[in-house]
Amino acid sequence: MKTALLFGSSGLVGGHLLNQLIKDTNYSKIKLFVRSDAEISDPKVEIIKTDFNSLENHKEDIKGDDCFFCIGTTKHNSPDKDDYRRVELEIPKEVAQIAKSNLVNSFIFVSALYANPKSSGEYIRFKGQVEEELKELNFPKLAILRPSFLIGDRKEKRVSEMIGIFVFKLLSPLLLGPLKKMKPIHSETVAKAMIAVIQNDIQQHTLESNEIVEVFKN
Repeated sequence: MKTALLFGSSGLVGGHLLNQLIKDTNYSKIKLFVRSDAEISDPKVEIIKTDFNSLENHKEDIKGDDCFFCIGTTKHNSPDKDDYRRVELEIPKEVAQIAKSNLVNSFIFVSALYANPKSSGEYIRFKGQVEEELKELNFPKLAILRPSFLIGDRKEKRVSEMIGIFVFKLLSPLLLGPLKKMKPIHSETVAKAMIAVIQNDIQQHTLESNEIVEVFKN
């Protein structure tokens, strides 16, 4: 029986992932790392109220078998440049470093479509830089998922994202070949694939959005 570490359980993917982990009989414990008290009561779940500005203080908590990282933000929610950088770049890197030092076996990271450490756009660049750090850490099992537009019921409505999803749904039949990875993907599919990459012998580190769908199918 394994212990899962989950960062980002209040998000679109993380919420589905938590539900999947609770139902998964391979896990006897799920450690939730949250900023504020989570409204969940399940015998498998241990809620760890976390100071993300002092993650070293939680070094003894970040111990387990598989670490799932789904934390992300937007410029709207984190208008301060330093806060945005910390959430998108520093926190995932620091969590991964601590997890590695604690001999956590697997690290599963939700990145972004076209993540690139050399991009001029901060969001894409930070995701790409985290990916590079994860590869350097040499976890026994590493999976980087790059979903396209996420479909699901968000707590907050993002107008620009809703328009983007609508447009790309219309264009989906035309998105062939290398453009297949731009098709919108359901957040629940991403969550299920995060578990599937651990349970199946998948050697590939980085999965584009269309490849995430195939992993889940298998």
